[in-house]
Amino acid sequence: MFLRILSFLICLWVAPSFAQQAVRVPLPAAHGTLQLTASLYRPLAAGRAPAVAIFHGCGGVGMNNTRMAQLLQGWGYAALVVDSFSARGLKDVCGRNWPTQADAERRANDIDAALAWLGTQSFVDPAKLAFMGYSYGGGVAALRALTPADTPAKTPARAAILVYPDCALADALGPKLAVRQPTLIAMGALDDWTPVSQCKAVIDRVIEGHDLIEAHIYEGAHHSFDALGLPVRYLADVGNRSKPGGCCGAHYGANEAAWKAFVVDVKAFLAKVFGR
Repeated sequence: MFLRILSFLICLWVAPSFAQQAVRVPLPAAHGTLQLTASLYRPLAAGRAPAVAIFHGCGGVGMNNTRMAQLLQGWGYAALVVDSFSARGLKDVCGRNWPTQADAERRANDIDAALAWLGTQSFVDPAKLAFMGYSYGGGVAALRALTPADTPAKTPARAAILVYPDCALADALGPKLAVRQPTLIAMGALDDWTPVSQCKAVIDRVIEGHDLIEAHIYEGAHHSFDALGLPVRYLADVGNRSKPGGCCGAHYGANEAAWKAFVVDVKAFLAKVFGR
């Protein structure tokens, strides 16, 4: 009996250390090194695992990001939820002071830093890295998932996942694009914040690696369809790059059916890429 109780207490002590861990990801900057705060979710299985770096939207790290990290952890992946805002003194940039193209291009360096950090961890397989961005973070991720045609890949990632991404940010990449790694793009059919039409226009510009793109459009879903428990509502004052002048207003809110389909699609996509 004593041994069983001891074993149980050891499990209680060990499990949290694997569940979530606060870490810092160094990012070289103009004036020294910026330390990005992040939450690391390690899989329980021993050995080197594939890893996914996750990048939040304009409102900062949300429950949808941590929920996905927990799912990934349960599927046997390491997940790193990167906070791009705290180290920069930001909290929420969803309002009229919408992030600029230059802001997004600077933030794309966070992807490079996170993948480099993950690649040095003893529990991560450096040949099996992926990154995942949501909304504004998805648009930033597009700056690494896509490149101008005839140029090399910008990351060591084996896969990219763009979740209702701000595809307008990819306009700066030029008229002819290339995809170097399998890329899943998940969109809500009713999204009027980062509309499907913008992402379709980007996909149409891909002349190299078009067959590496896997696009999913979820019917009846608005922006943030994975914000479980949040009814769809209209935000009148948010910046909106899809509108003239970048302002203003958009719908967002949950669609449980879309969320469930999205989870199935992400799991199958990563399993196919990483052979799991």
